[in-house]
Amino acid sequence: MIQTIDGIQFKQMVLHGAAAITLQKQQINDLNVFPVPDGDTGTNMSLTISAAAAELKKGEPQEVGQAASITAGALLRGARGNSGVILSLLFRGLSKTLKGRMDVDAPLLAAAMQEGVASAYGAVMKPAEGTVLTVSRLAAKRAVEAAAENADIDFVLAEAIRVGYEVLAQTTDMNPVLKKAGVVDAGGQGYLVILEGMLAALRGEPMPELEDESRQAKADFHAFSTEEITFAFDTVFIVRKNDPDVNLTPLRSYLNSIGDSLVIGEDDDAFKVHVHTNIPGSALTEAQKYGTLELAKIENMRTQHDDLAAGKKVQSVDDLDEVEQQLEAPPAPEKRYGFLAVCAGAGLATVFHDLGVDGIISGGQTMNPSTESILKEIERVPAQTVFVLPNNKNIIMAAQQCVGLSDKQIIVVPTETIPQGVTAMMSVDLELEPQQLLETMTSALGGVATAQITYAARNSDFDGFAISEGDYLALLDGKLFGTDRDITVLLEKLAQQAQERNAEFITLFYGENVTVEQAQAAHELFASRCPDAELSVLPGGQPVYYYIVSIE
Repeated sequence: MIQTIDGIQFKQMVLHGAAAITLQKQQINDLNVFPVPDGDTGTNMSLTISAAAAELKKGEPQEVGQAASITAGALLRGARGNSGVILSLLFRGLSKTLKGRMDVDAPLLAAAMQEGVASAYGAVMKPAEGTVLTVSRLAAKRAVEAAAENADIDFVLAEAIRVGYEVLAQTTDMNPVLKKAGVVDAGGQGYLVILEGMLAALRGEPMPELEDESRQAKADFHAFSTEEITFAFDTVFIVRKNDPDVNLTPLRSYLNSIGDSLVIGEDDDAFKVHVHTNIPGSALTEAQKYGTLELAKIENMRTQHDDLAAGKKVQSVDDLDEVEQQLEAPPAPEKRYGFLAVCAGAGLATVFHDLGVDGIISGGQTMNPSTESILKEIERVPAQTVFVLPNNKNIIMAAQQCVGLSDKQIIVVPTETIPQGVTAMMSVDLELEPQQLLETMTSALGGVATAQITYAARNSDFDGFAISEGDYLALLDGKLFGTDRDITVLLEKLAQQAQERNAEFITLFYGENVTVEQAQAAHELFASRCPDAELSVLPGGQPVYYYIVSIE
């Protein structure tokens, strides 16, 4: 019988839970019923709890309250997507109950789980049943009942998981979309996988072995001297090719002549080089004869070896952001209001900069930024009051978690799409008070419709459409509008929709996989349908979406 859990045990439980969901994240991703590629639930939850695991590995918290606090703090900053934010809230409530506790028994653990559920429900604007909220609520309810029956924590967690899976099976009938797809809620599945991992750790079961983790023995860095490192600089760089058919054989011969451990990988657009050399500058200069240098990483293996042998932390390029923060103080507030937008694509970033946005967070579909990354960019904005435009409904909650984590006043404008973000920025009046400005920007969102064309990431029977992987999908204001194997058919339907809405302003942002000629053809199609509308076509450079269309 396990009657109490201390900080060390709690740490191991979280590490085990993180490993469990990382191992099963793709299966959880596959439960996403909407076929559009997005920041998938399994990936978001895995990345979120992995942030907590990384933080816990830095120490040995003896008190369960301390371990829970470290976990909750890291989850909050590492939260990605709505599922990640909800997961962080479940642990935040748990941490609140365990604050100051050396250990936790079964009744208190069950109460802490219920507090976590209360925190999650309290933060969600419109809680929906048939989701992770339902699963966690009824699992926690059973935990409380089980704790009254038996003081064994193993029993309490096992009962919570058992009931959780019973409820998870019922989510298919609770949610019409899940019912049509014949799957259970992905967030609920992810939460139970984490709980199962935590219970497995409590039972002393071995940690799951992750496919992407090597199991090499730890090297003895005292076994050889620094002088035995012939070429000091580990050099990695990426070059965008001038010619897709360029012959890299001369470059390969040259790099072999100035170093070793050479590996060159390439595709039609770029090549990546890894080489150990004493003259990294020469390697980069020679490589630029074949294209444009995009990214480079150079690390001194001799100094790294000396640090390892001395038991010190090894410096790497991953530490550059931290060093930069130490050397450069945060910019002093220089103006009343600052603006931060989330988008993906150089063209879209340019649009937002032109509208007065101070900073860009790279993200959107398939790459939801964490709360910590959003907060980091907020601190860079030279203003005391910062308005954040998430421009994606799956990023709004992560942005909202930043409120209270900074000395700055953070105001999140609930923009769900790029066109909404653009419209919000066009309505900015710097003379207004903060809440008045928020109301003005928010009220402007209702005047713009957003159309998007992307592709189906998986086969699906969704919302009356039989969808095959690779089909083009058109969405209008977040709902599936049409599907076809010919993208022109969908463009014509959206143009007709713009015509029926008597659109006055239409903007087409074309993505990274759309040529200028294709974008011009789309422009002509919309112009023929809406001859009186003011029509613009701009290179957005966005991934995932071939077109993002603003209709006003």
